[in-house]
Amino acid sequence: MADSESMAAVSPEAEVLAEEEELITNLDIFLFSLLAGLLIYWFFSRKKPLEIPQLRPIPTVVPPMRETSFIEKMKKASRNIVVFYGSQTGTAEAFATQLAKDAQRYGMKGMPADPEEYDMSELSRLTEIPGSLVVFCVATYGEGDPTDNAQDFYDWMQAADDSLEGVNYAVFGLGNKTYEHYNAMGKYVDKRLAELGARRVFDLGLGDDDGNLEEDFVSWKELFWPAVCEFFGAEATGDDCCVRQFELVTHSDLTMTQVFTGEMSRLRSYQTQRPPFDAKNPFLAEVTANRKLNKGGERHLMHLELDISGSKLRYDAGDHVAVYPTNDVALVTRLGEVLTVELDTVISLNNLDEESNKKHPFPCPCSYRTALTHYLDITSPPRTNVLYELAQYATDPQEQDMLRKMASASAEGKALYQSWVLAPQRHILAVLEDMRSLRPPVDHLCELLPRLQARYYSIASSAKVHPSSVHICAVVVEYSTSAGRTNKGVATTWLRNKVPAHASGPSASVPLYVRKSQFRLPFKASTPVVMIGPGTGIAPFMGFLQERAWQKEQGKEVGETVLYYGCRHRNEDFLYQEELEEFERRGVLTQLNVAVSRDQEHKIYVQHLMKKNKEHLWRLIHSQNAHLYVCGDARNMARDVQSALHQVAEEVGGLTHTQAVDYYKRLMTKGRYSQDVWS
Repeated sequence: MADSESMAAVSPEAEVLAEEEELITNLDIFLFSLLAGLLIYWFFSRKKPLEIPQLRPIPTVVPPMRETSFIEKMKKASRNIVVFYGSQTGTAEAFATQLAKDAQRYGMKGMPADPEEYDMSELSRLTEIPGSLVVFCVATYGEGDPTDNAQDFYDWMQAADDSLEGVNYAVFGLGNKTYEHYNAMGKYVDKRLAELGARRVFDLGLGDDDGNLEEDFVSWKELFWPAVCEFFGAEATGDDCCVRQFELVTHSDLTMTQVFTGEMSRLRSYQTQRPPFDAKNPFLAEVTANRKLNKGGERHLMHLELDISGSKLRYDAGDHVAVYPTNDVALVTRLGEVLTVELDTVISLNNLDEESNKKHPFPCPCSYRTALTHYLDITSPPRTNVLYELAQYATDPQEQDMLRKMASASAEGKALYQSWVLAPQRHILAVLEDMRSLRPPVDHLCELLPRLQARYYSIASSAKVHPSSVHICAVVVEYSTSAGRTNKGVATTWLRNKVPAHASGPSASVPLYVRKSQFRLPFKASTPVVMIGPGTGIAPFMGFLQERAWQKEQGKEVGETVLYYGCRHRNEDFLYQEELEEFERRGVLTQLNVAVSRDQEHKIYVQHLMKKNKEHLWRLIHSQNAHLYVCGDARNMARDVQSALHQVAEEVGGLTHTQAVDYYKRLMTKGRYSQDVWS
């Protein structure tokens, strides 16, 4: 008890201390709370103005998403036929457009389509559209390869295990019999679709550009549509297909900065160049050299050097350079005179089909002059479908009948088209000049003419030696026709006039991009190479020789390097004679064989020299694993060279003809026999 009482009794000093401790604690709490409140107020008051621009969205213009489902597009536009095209030069696209347009004659609705723009794995969904059909117009490019825009589709086809049961299809292939892998892409697509379960509605069509591609297509098409009608139970409606696809809009309120002047895709892309540079965005390269290569003769063979510094373009020896030429100003001016049109009128041709991805036939808005100069092919013979649509504008009944007859599939019509259009190489201006009553509206003509295509040249240089320039070797094309006119090659005539700038003059430039190829030197510098290239076929081998010389300078062991070159006259058109002889003197070119065809009574070509050196040639190929390269004309030279190679294998190697053919096919498969040829 005493203890508890003594605990309760507190001294005065202790009471004061306790009160002081209690007072400090309350003050601390008050100050801490005040400070915390100030900090919170300060934090939120300073953050508020910083958050305002984050919370307020910045207005942006978002381009509409491109529809990648061709099924949804077909449903929306009530289409039951889709025609996909694999096109490198525009011909397959033109055929696809023609088929899609023809569909309305049979109560159907078609649409042409670029496989690169759509999800091709949706093919199996075509069964969702009653009475549907897919048609493929596909060209074969290079060594049996798909065209650039069909590459992804080809890759999908190879890996696909989808069931295409219930899908109806047909295929028309575009190829050239002078090439080893004739129509390989068309044959593959036709076979692969059947393997995946699709139903073939009509037989595979094969067009041969070495013969008459247009005639092959028309003949196939004339049998295709009756087969389609029978399959679907449809009938021809008799409707005329001369229906405009684009409508004309004339502009009078645009400034020059709003008008295309030759650009491929982006407005003013030639004024403000931005990489990467490709087919839709070419680089404007300055011409730094343009010299005549031949010392005599009527022809003009030329060497050009194009500056690609600052472009970030890269190339390897053997690649191609694509250039975008323009048409002859005189031809364009004359077209304007014949059609009595003001060429500087600015127009747009807008697609009447709002669902189409192709809004214009060429970059719009632009002037008629720009369209006819930069975008449209006015020098090739017009196709039969163009003549058919133009016929309605001929006021002379005889001329109208003639145009329609040439566009028909009859034997008489085909013969007339061959003799009046193809044989004399009549271009559209020649047709208009020779048919005085034919004066179509210029906007419809612009709608019908095909696009002017890029021209490809084998690069005549090595980036190891010339990293900032690409070189071109070409012959200017000019010839007289049976109709008494002089026709000129579009690109070579244009390139000939591209003169390097003088100190005070403007610089000449060329829109270009680089296209990769499989025409490559062996990985090992010590591997022997045999190059066969007469005339301008020497081009890629100049790049090869420059690279072999560079490898030699780097101290690498360089294998035998043999060249078979051909020209007409040694003193006239022995191209790069000084350079080749210098390569030989330095030991880079171990054997230079020159076939001069016209300096003696009997013509001597490269294949004759190959057979003359057959033992050495066979030893290089068979024993030393040399790589073979052929560049030049496909129709005659490449065939003759191949025959000579077969003969060498038979005579020296002891092979039968069949074994020799198989032997070189295996070399091609292994990448030891490469061709860069044209027809």
